[in-house]
Amino acid sequence: MAVAEDSDLEKTEPASARRLEQAREEGNVPQSRELMAFMVLAAGAGTFWVLGGWIAGAAASLVRDGLSFSRGAAFDTSVMNESALVLTIDAFRLAGPIFLVIIAAVIATPYIMGGPAMSAKAFQLDLTRLDPVKGLGRMFSWHSVAELLKAVLKALLVGGILWWIVRHEQDRLFSLITQPIEVGLASFSQLLFFSFVALIAGLAIIAAIDVPFQLWQYHDRLKMTREELRQEHKESEGDPQLKARIRSQQREIARGRMMAEVPKADVVVTNPTHFAVALKYDGDSMAAPVVVAKGMNLVADRIRELATENRVPLLEAPPLARALYRHGEVGDAIPAALYSAVAEVMAWVYQLNDHAADVAAKALPMAPTLIAVPDGLDPGTPA
Repeated sequence: MAVAEDSDLEKTEPASARRLEQAREEGNVPQSRELMAFMVLAAGAGTFWVLGGWIAGAAASLVRDGLSFSRGAAFDTSVMNESALVLTIDAFRLAGPIFLVIIAAVIATPYIMGGPAMSAKAFQLDLTRLDPVKGLGRMFSWHSVAELLKAVLKALLVGGILWWIVRHEQDRLFSLITQPIEVGLASFSQLLFFSFVALIAGLAIIAAIDVPFQLWQYHDRLKMTREELRQEHKESEGDPQLKARIRSQQREIARGRMMAEVPKADVVVTNPTHFAVALKYDGDSMAAPVVVAKGMNLVADRIRELATENRVPLLEAPPLARALYRHGEVGDAIPAALYSAVAEVMAWVYQLNDHAADVAAKALPMAPTLIAVPDGLDPGTPA
């Protein structure tokens, strides 16, 4: 018993769809900073690759215009202010495409991890985060150790790439000092692009390892105990006992409404003990007789009692009673296949009504005894 209780308290079950949705509503979604860094650098490198020539030319023009000015500008501050404004606008125009692509990469990154989550709960003050005991627990947890190892490996990888770039391109770096501005900027752009590609290659390796790790860690944190799954199932589907009580009450209400229609019926067809079906027919408003009540065993007994108390005719016709009970629904017209059989019953009811109107002049009509039911409609006498 103790083993079963321990297993119920261990988080061994995958998070349910509802648990994942609740986490998303709270702003708790998987994130990878390594993927974000890779996407930003890749977007920047792609922009340089596509617009490299234009960026180099615009940058050279911007530097040249910024380092040169006319003699009149030296003695007129308004000219200097106007020149500074023009240079600022040119700088924004130069950096604009790069920033837009980077912003797009930042926005696209959460979709790769499963979609973004905009939630006000993520910005609410949570005082539990200030708990020093929990803070120490997070600091010395296996998650922190994994993050530390990942940071060390990332630093070694990125540092190794940068060291290799500097060592491999040191001659080009020193030659930039002696080159003209146009040539130097073009050479520097090529060197910068090469560095980006090398860093992106390293970050791609890191992101390829980090993304699966973050997804696994995210789903591991959201794991549930068996008891939590059972409780969630109860909350979503409802307590079985409560649902059973509700269904029982609904049946009682429906049965009460059904019983209220028995006194209004024209006839009750019985088995005679197992089944009872009450029928009503109004030629002005109904195309065929309607089943207003039906039941078996105790319910059938109650239908017969109500019929007797309210002087509703009772007709013992076991095959027809069984067929009506099986194929007829309360509130619906009888099946078309039983029209002929029920017509015999209704004819007898009309004869009873005529006899009641003139008891002395007419003899009591005989109840039909052999009512034919089409093959396949009589389920047979119950065991």
